[in-house]
Order: sequence, then structure tokens, then C-alpha cells
Amino acid sequence: MAGRQRVRGHPLHRPLRGAGRTHRPAGRLERHRRGPPVTGAGIDPITLAVLAGRMEQIADEMDATLFRSAFNPIIAEAHDASHGLYHAETGDTLVQGKSGLPIFVGVMSFAVKAVIDKAAETGGPVDGDIWIFNDAHMGGTHLSDMRLVRPYFRDGALFCYLASVGHWHDVGGAVPGNYNPAATDAFQEAFVLPPVRIARAGEMQTDIVDILMRNTRLPQSAMGDLNGQLGALDLGVRRMDELLDAYGGETIRAALAALSDRAEALMRAELSSLPDGRWQAEDFLDNDGITDVALPIRVALEICGDRLVLDFEGTAPRCAGPVNIALPTAVATAYVAIKHIFPALPANAGVMRPIELRIPEGSLLSAEFPAPVGGYTETILRMIDVIFSAAAQAAPERVVANA
Repeated sequence: MAGRQRVRGHPLHRPLRGAGRTHRPAGRLERHRRGPPVTGAGIDPITLAVLAGRMEQIADEMDATLFRSAFNPIIAEAHDASHGLYHAETGDTLVQGKSGLPIFVGVMSFAVKAVIDKAAETGGPVDGDIWIFNDAHMGGTHLSDMRLVRPYFRDGALFCYLASVGHWHDVGGAVPGNYNPAATDAFQEAFVLPPVRIARAGEMQTDIVDILMRNTRLPQSAMGDLNGQLGALDLGVRRMDELLDAYGGETIRAALAALSDRAEALMRAELSSLPDGRWQAEDFLDNDGITDVALPIRVALEICGDRLVLDFEGTAPRCAGPVNIALPTAVATAYVAIKHIFPALPANAGVMRPIELRIPEGSLLSAEFPAPVGGYTETILRMIDVIFSAAAQAAPERVVANA
């Protein structure tokens, strides 16, 4: 639809665990592999449930690793971070940890997609590479959230991606901590880092680390958080090796596909249980901190059979102040709202297949770089509220009160 978008002396200087893995001792795989062979007919429900739990545990353990090793309390205590597994080709969410912030469940797939696109410019992903960036217009949320993405290889072939995101204490900008209510562009909010490799084929790139540490008021905290995120990714690689040693790549691939398909089927069944119709809602941000003008956020929610449309036509255009959000953030926010309405559904990309989002280009919900986005939390909460308000007209028993 026209005008809319459908959706330094560093302790780090060390080889990365798992980098450059091209083989393992003969016989090891068969000796440890469990589970039935997988055929075109699919995978049995018991094995699928076991594997779902194993993969969720990997993401959860990555979360716990960072929470216990991060230097700053925003991560260590508030758990403003997340980890997951992502599709090798599309970057779609396969499995996400349950302990981090809900907004990251939907938004990290955009971070992985940004890395996939950037790596393609130089021949594709390389085993042992790790990418890092904080550009919110590529990866969502705001510039305080530092994203690390690592391709996971098995027997020389790309199997999936592992990713980590955490809210660093300070990443430069005009205001310590990066919450600048007077910002009118991203450069006033923080140092902007596009996707770059902080590790190449298992070797840390200390020049990139130097740049990062020079652009923070709290380098000790930042170094601790960076090491924590790298450690979480290392752990993820080890746990994936153990899982594939036990079950084999074919079985795990089949399980991941089946879990996404099951999530889609569950979402369609939930939607089919609701009445068809179209419901509208609106709410407002008081202003953008720069101009004292209210900013409407509007949605029309339409259910037709097993399909759901969320149309945000009529939402305010991009504003001068820092309450804009980038498109990845808007998509993730819609996912968070849907997950609250249907809490039993799993956290993977299959849930969103029956859902169409119509977000006007150039709007408050789809602001392009260098629009300021540091106050994104104000806007996503209001966006969730309008979705709840519309959904409550269709199924009031499913919706909690607005915040």
C-alpha cells in the first residue's frame, strides 16, 4: 500500500572459543546423537518438546551469563538485555530468552537482518566473526542498546545466528546516560555505530574496541558489559555444539521449522476464535518535548477469519523531539502487544505470519535516520495502549487495562 511500510591492551584480545571450527573427531557425532531420524514426514511431538526446551534453555542461559557478568546495574539488575537464536537466511526469531525485556523479542530479528545485509557486501558471514552496532534505525529501540551478532557455523556451514543486546550505561552524546529530552537528531543522543566486525575469524579487532571505549564516559563499565556479551555468545556456541552433537543438524533444523509452523497455527486458531470485525482506538503523547503539540497514535484493528490487520493510518508524523520510534521498534511493539493478548503463544517469528502491520512512512512510528529516538519507551507504551483499546472491543476478557 502506497505510503506505508509492511514491515585497547584489552582483555578482549584473545581467540574466540569455537572460531575456525571445521571438524570434530571421527565418530563423535554418531556416538552422542540421540533421538529418532527425521524424515520429510516431520518430527515426533515428544522430541519436538524436548528440543524446544533445550533451545529455550540455551537462550535463557545466555541471559543469565550476561546478567551475572555485566558491570552496570541496568543489565545486571534491571535485565535490560536479551539473547536468542535467529534464522540463517532471514534473521527471523527462532528462540528467545525469557528473562530480558519483552521489546527485544521482536526487535532483535531486525538487528540480525542488518548484519546479514552488511555481511553480504563482503561475501557473506564468516565463522568467528562477531558484529557490533547500536544504530537504532537498523536494529530498533535506542542508541544505548548495544547489539552483538555472531554467525554460528556447523561443519563449515552457517547454521543460525546468535545475538546479544544490552543497555550500556553511556555511549557518548550530549547528556550522560543518553537520555536527552532536548535532542532533535540522533547525533545529540549518542555515538552512532553502524554494523562493524569487532571480531574477524576469531580475532578481536582492538581498533574497534578503542573507538567504543573512547566514546563513553564510563569505559570500565562498557568494557565489562562488552566482555559479558561476548561471554554469553561464547556460551551459546558451546551449548549449540552440545545440542547438535546430541541430535544432529537435520533434527534441529526440522524442530526449528516445526516450532515456527506450530506458532503460526496456534496464532491462527486464536484469531479464528474471535469475532470478525474492525475496531478503532486512539491515544496521545502530550508533546515531543520540543513543541507543545499533542501527538496522536491511531490504530484500526481488523480480524477476518485467521488474519489480523493493524493499521496505524492517521498517526502523527515524525516529530522534532526524541519520542519518535524507528520501524523495527514499531513492529516489535506490535508483537509485544499481541503476546500480551495471547500469552500462551511461543516467542518466535511464526506468531507474526498471520498478522499484517500497516505503518505510515514518515510517521512517528516509522521515523528515519537521523530522527531522535532516545525516548522511545514513551511511545511504545502508548502504542501498546491503543492496540489494547482496540482489542478490548473485540475480546475484552483477553486484554489488561491500559498503563
